[in-house]
Amino acid sequence: MKKIMAIWQLMRLEHGVMISIAVLIGSLIALKGQGLPPFDKFILAFFTVLFIEISTFSLNDYYDLEIDKKNKREDRPLVRGDLSPKSALYLFYILFPLGIICSYFVNLICFLIALITALLAVLYDTNMKKKKLLGNFYIAYIMAIPFIFGGAAVAAEDTLFFAIPPAIYIIALVAFLTGSGREIMKDVMDFEGDKAKGVRSFPNYIGSRGSNILAAFFYIIAIALSFLPFFMERFEIYYLNYYYLVLVFITDTMLLSTSIHLIVKKKPYLKLYRKFTLMAIFIGLLAFLVPVLILIVKSV
Repeated sequence: MKKIMAIWQLMRLEHGVMISIAVLIGSLIALKGQGLPPFDKFILAFFTVLFIEISTFSLNDYYDLEIDKKNKREDRPLVRGDLSPKSALYLFYILFPLGIICSYFVNLICFLIALITALLAVLYDTNMKKKKLLGNFYIAYIMAIPFIFGGAAVAAEDTLFFAIPPAIYIIALVAFLTGSGREIMKDVMDFEGDKAKGVRSFPNYIGSRGSNILAAFFYIIAIALSFLPFFMERFEIYYLNYYYLVLVFITDTMLLSTSIHLIVKKKPYLKLYRKFTLMAIFIGLLAFLVPVLILIVKSV
């Protein structure tokens, strides 16, 4: 059981599940609730994002082993010694190319998105994370791009261009902003270890308190944008949709309470708020998923 838990933690499968849900949401929004995406396309898209997510997280832990030890990251299996560094590399070497291959059989757009994203992931793991200001926004990009990828998965196979519904833009932007906030919080948590390795992050420039306030600022913008689909008719499925409103209200309440604590408290419990905001993101995914699924059920 201990070994299984260690493998799960190395793979970050909870992130893989959320990314897969994001791909499904992007596909369903692009189809405008007119049925489910083709099964073969969705399975290939699912394994694309899952394999790339697992492989790049594994590579990340391999390169971060020393800094994670300094930061006492006991949640990382390589730090605890539950898995060897070589096991992380093996996962990368096996699953990384498999993810790219799966994307090729979805369509050309998905192949290009997966290839660019995967190469950026390797660049981040090996080099970009030393430039934390860039790295933060790369991670936020990783949280946003699955919605675009999902929309692309149901596009025509022989085109590089496809129409993106406004709702996909909004959910991707909200995910980007929320991801940016969470990464800045992580900068504050990892500040001492980063400083020891010569990595400069937001706390180096604006201090830990200023960084927490900046993270709150990103959350508050995301909250404001999340209400647009409910009030604007161009967002179609979500316009005056109370299923969406209830779920997004729960998400926004969680993000707002986190923002208030980040602004008011001098030393907020960031480890708790990181988990809290991850839960908020999951509920936010449901806010976009549930209305589409209800529309599909009603049309059957």
